[in-house]
Amino acid sequence: MAKIQSKLHNLAEREKKVLNGISDIRRFFYKNEIPIYFISATNFNLLGADEWIKGFKYISYIDCFDRQHPNVFVPSELPHEEFKSIEDINNYLLEHKEVSDLIDKRAINGNKGKALFLMFDERTEALAKELGLEVIFPTASLRNHLDNKVTTTRVAQKAGVPSVPNVLTKIDNYKDLREKTKDLGEHLVIQTPFGDSGHTTFFISNEAEFKKHEEEIVSEAEVKIMKRINCIGSAIEACVTRHGTIVAPLMTELVGFKELTPYQGGWCGNEIFPGAFTKNIREKARLYTEKFGNQLREEGYKGYFELDFLIDQDNGEIYLGELNPRVTGASSITNHAVFALADCPLFMFHILEWMDIDYKLNVSQLNQRWNRPENVDGWSQLVIKHTEDTIDTIRYAPPTGIWVMKEDGTVYYSRYDTHRRAVESEQEAFFLRISNVGDYRYEGADLGILVTRGRLMTDDFKLNDRAKLWIAGIRNNFIGDTPTNMTFAQNTIAEIGGFKLM
Repeated sequence: MAKIQSKLHNLAEREKKVLNGISDIRRFFYKNEIPIYFISATNFNLLGADEWIKGFKYISYIDCFDRQHPNVFVPSELPHEEFKSIEDINNYLLEHKEVSDLIDKRAINGNKGKALFLMFDERTEALAKELGLEVIFPTASLRNHLDNKVTTTRVAQKAGVPSVPNVLTKIDNYKDLREKTKDLGEHLVIQTPFGDSGHTTFFISNEAEFKKHEEEIVSEAEVKIMKRINCIGSAIEACVTRHGTIVAPLMTELVGFKELTPYQGGWCGNEIFPGAFTKNIREKARLYTEKFGNQLREEGYKGYFELDFLIDQDNGEIYLGELNPRVTGASSITNHAVFALADCPLFMFHILEWMDIDYKLNVSQLNQRWNRPENVDGWSQLVIKHTEDTIDTIRYAPPTGIWVMKEDGTVYYSRYDTHRRAVESEQEAFFLRISNVGDYRYEGADLGILVTRGRLMTDDFKLNDRAKLWIAGIRNNFIGDTPTNMTFAQNTIAEIGGFKLM
């Protein structure tokens, strides 16, 4: 009898540790004691995670909040070699004594905790291990393998997800390019295997355009060459779990706007709103994302990922653009929309996969619920870069917080806040400052990110007047040695109605 009671007790204990649905999952994280860190240049990609997960902290290099955010730790600046990547920044942070002291101080019964990164490499993994941190993402080598645009296309083929008509091949010269792509037409898009926000996407129609990028193209063992289509970009985030692939709603993408980025084809923002796409396109995107996520699981991947889809304006077809096997710049939009707040943000399902606890979840029901337009509210974000071919030092930078647009189109700083939920209307916006006083302002430098309610593009996917006013207003609040921002702002106001900036 004692043995039977013992077995029943052990069974009951195991069943207690199974989280049964959304309510249990939320409660589990609200009571979490294990330290969890997001280590990156800024906390933007997982903004707000600390409000959902007890014990969650950000370790950042850039102080976007002037040391007012309660859960952002920015160590003192130490001499270092020039950073060439986000990985370099993360490795610098992991080697910083103030960071290791923080991790030691917050350890629970010897458990140093878990770490997430936007970008990391093998050195990051080794440094995290030395500190006793568990990296809760698939390995850097697997992420790097899947991040290759050529590999992504082949994974899509296996998953049954269509890509724009393309050729995957090595290119030796312009003549070789034309011979190998004769079925793709005159106008081509060439992508090298790795790149970010349009830096390594080339639009080629003639030999002169090819010559401009020839060195980068011919140096690769293989490139992806696509037929150029009349398309609009879209983005969708998802999470590979043990119970299936969870898929968030499809978002529009802002790409290549000269007011925001100097890079043709460069990502510069997103929108999420009800009815953004037809029901047919939404359903196709969700189905393709599930298929792709299930194939990723076969490749050994689990957790958060994002897909870019290209929607052909001429025939209505939807094609896979590329894969980002990580949290992304769109994650803040995904994780703060109504569907996520009503259930759980997508990043929580990612972290749950590494929390050593069983859970039950009906992924099919969750996906159907998240795909309904009534469960989506309208938000937009702009990633504002310095677009002029100038270099100077910033002497004044606008603070992070809530900004307000007046009726005449001017904008002003209203109050400090750490979260976009404080935005009450389309006349307000949350601005997260990236570049600060003393930083160099150079072509392509990230100035900051602006998030507001409603749309910032027209129905034909052009920047609307409100977007242009916000861009001009924020730019005008960055003052440097070269006052190019004032000219840009004045021209923008004049273009859309003769407003004057404050």
